[in-house]
Amino acid sequence: MHVLLIEDDSELSAGIAAFLAGKGDSVVVEADGMAADRLLQERSFELVLVDVGLPGLGGYEIVRRIRERGQLIPVIMITARDALDDRIYGLDLGADDYLSKPFELAELTARIRAVTRRSTHTVTHRVEFGPLSIDMDGRHASLADQPLILSNREWDLLTTLAAADGHSVPKERLLADGSVNALEVYLCRLRRRLEVAGLNIRTVRGFGYRLEVASEVADKTWQTASTQ
Repeated sequence: MHVLLIEDDSELSAGIAAFLAGKGDSVVVEADGMAADRLLQERSFELVLVDVGLPGLGGYEIVRRIRERGQLIPVIMITARDALDDRIYGLDLGADDYLSKPFELAELTARIRAVTRRSTHTVTHRVEFGPLSIDMDGRHASLADQPLILSNREWDLLTTLAAADGHSVPKERLLADGSVNALEVYLCRLRRRLEVAGLNIRTVRGFGYRLEVASEVADKTWQTASTQ
């Protein structure tokens, strides 16, 4: 796997790079944010590991630019900031996961497995659920005919829930090697974005989650169909 590691702590970056190289990955290390952003526009990478605090251009801005360019590269943010607001901000910008320093390399490996597995998982069909439309082949989603921009983790969660067609999905199936707290953050963000169009992610206590269409939206859809 071709990895871009953006980290200005030389000791940490050397350790991570050596570890990943030992597992057979090709690792490019960059300490400057602006230089890293140029690399992302010039070369192809399969994974980005990015620190939040960087000279030149911060990690949050790098993630924002990646997603604005439409790049679907899995991104894991690495930082000493462990406040919930910081994690939510990074995930909202489009990061796929968030790893707080200090961390064990075994945990980094697990997080990498999870985000890369999600990014390579493809299904060859279209899913329609109320006002939500998902083109699995093109990796494109729209909500009420408006484009829905999703991170890889959000894409995985939403497509899994939508494909269940109103049935409950076990929490274990949605965790995908991530933490329960991270799952709740992603689901909370998705809820806020879906509710405006009449969709809800309902918690099924003791089991998991279910995607539902609000009753007024379902009634409107039926009334429209009955007049055609």
